[in-house]
Amino acid sequence: MCEKTINEKKIAHRTSFVTILGNLLLSAFKFVAGLLSMSQALISDAIDSLGDVVSSFIVMIGLKISSKKEDEDHPFGHERFEPVATIILAIILFLSGGFIGYQAIKDIIAFFKDGVVHELSTHVVIGLVAAIVSIAGKEAMFWYTRKAGKKIHSEAFIANAWNYRMDALSSIGSLIGIIGAMCGFPILDAFASAVICIFILITSIKIFVDAINRLVDKACDELMEEKMRSVILSLPGVLSIDLLKTRIFGSKIYVDVEISVRYDLSVLEGHKIAEAVHHEIEDNFKDVKHCMVHVNPNITSINQ
Repeated sequence: MCEKTINEKKIAHRTSFVTILGNLLLSAFKFVAGLLSMSQALISDAIDSLGDVVSSFIVMIGLKISSKKEDEDHPFGHERFEPVATIILAIILFLSGGFIGYQAIKDIIAFFKDGVVHELSTHVVIGLVAAIVSIAGKEAMFWYTRKAGKKIHSEAFIANAWNYRMDALSSIGSLIGIIGAMCGFPILDAFASAVICIFILITSIKIFVDAINRLVDKACDELMEEKMRSVILSLPGVLSIDLLKTRIFGSKIYVDVEISVRYDLSVLEGHKIAEAVHHEIEDNFKDVKHCMVHVNPNITSINQ
């Protein structure tokens, strides 16, 4: 196993351990504070943090499977297991948002229909502190996990990082609700949860769509393909590019390219040019796992 792979696994395990421990502590703290302050938003927030522990385990399992080497049954590797893990994360995030929204709508309907409002207790200061600690903790997890995800090129880690950012927003909703209750507007607790629910649902759908694109061989964006074209055309012996196809395979990229070379080159000379293109693409684009190069004779070069 290469040193790079070992380092990536260490980063993944360390990040997962830190976030799992952090979420367990935050969940317990927010749940107790929510009960004491009688904040519905804070209790929902605590349940969401507990769900993040499950999410972190899913990310770890998905990353472990996707990093396995090719075998007889999986000659192209196991990279697609990572977007599968990301899809599960998106579904968990969507359900969490739905639960928060459901509780908020119930409270809002009760308020407008019967004038019933969920009052906070006299321990409101504890809830206030818990919400502030949660915002700081979740935002720290977002940046920590996002940095690790970019370093190890893991979309599942980055998706999980955005999950933490949504949790930070959810905690902001809890804070707004608690402050509103302190100012004589306890219904703000429910309204804040409803708004945060919308943010969570939108983010979960975006994460889901991105993961699906990585499962259906979506092409790279035009900017990356243009960069690849520039690299290929800069190599000696390459007259033109007849075809360039890219496909995102999990967290990796596969490239198929057809190049034109002089018609009178020997097989060995054509092979050397193709090999140069192959290595140049794989060396310059770290997410490219394999580049297949086909050589075509350029008939127009006969008279050149």
